[in-house]
Order: sequence, then structure tokens, then C-alpha cells
Amino acid sequence: MRILGLDFGSKTVGVAITDPLGLTAQGLEVIRRDRPNKLRKTIARIEEIIGEYEVGKIVMGMPLNMDGTEGERAELTKEFAEKLKKRCELDIEFQDERLTTVEAYEIMEQTGTKNKEDIVDEVAAVVILEDYMAANK
Repeated sequence: MRILGLDFGSKTVGVAITDPLGLTAQGLEVIRRDRPNKLRKTIARIEEIIGEYEVGKIVMGMPLNMDGTEGERAELTKEFAEKLKKRCELDIEFQDERLTTVEAYEIMEQTGTKNKEDIVDEVAAVVILEDYMAANK
């Protein structure tokens, strides 16, 4: 079963996926939208990916505050997850995403990646998915 990893942001969603055996995570793409509340096309694209890759579960990054509490971004993430779950009918689990963007930038720096801003959310989705996989072996 493949697991889809999502890094939900105000204007982008970073997307990553596991291999069929669930051993590794790879970045797929960054879904972009013009406005934060325009989610229809974003959800439709995620549905396409679910069908194409035969996804069995979704893991979304949960943007907790540094003290572990939930703020406005966490609430928006939960609202998006509810809308997505109604459409795709898959289990959605959350993974703490604190500092994943920092880690994504470090990874891209170490690998000499150019155009970091274009793919940082995709790399962050990979980090979220890898963290989830490590915590749920």
C-alpha cells in the first residue's frame, strides 16, 4: 500500500509518495493555487494522484507551534483534511511537521539543489512522510 504525504500550505501543497512496499519516500510535485481558499482544483489533483498511484493512506503534516500547541495553521490543516477525506474516503493521519521546512532547506543545500523555493514544499512532504514511516515501522 502506498502512502501519500502532504505538506499543506496557504498557497501550495507539497506532495510525496512511498514506493509500493512502503520502504522509501519520493517527492512528486507541488500543487499551487492562486488563493488560500481555492481548494477545489487542489483536491481534484490529489484525487488524481490517489487513483494513479493506488494510494491507501494519507499523511498530512500538522503545523504545531514550537510548544506543541495547535494554532490557526493547524486548524486550517484539519479543515482541509476533512474536505479531502469526504472526497477520497481514505484514512488521513497527521505527523508533526515542526522544523520540516528547515530540514528541507538543509537537505537541498547539502545536495546542491537550485531553485529551492520551487520545490521546498515537495521536499518538506518527503521529510514528513519519512518521519511518519520511521515512527510507524
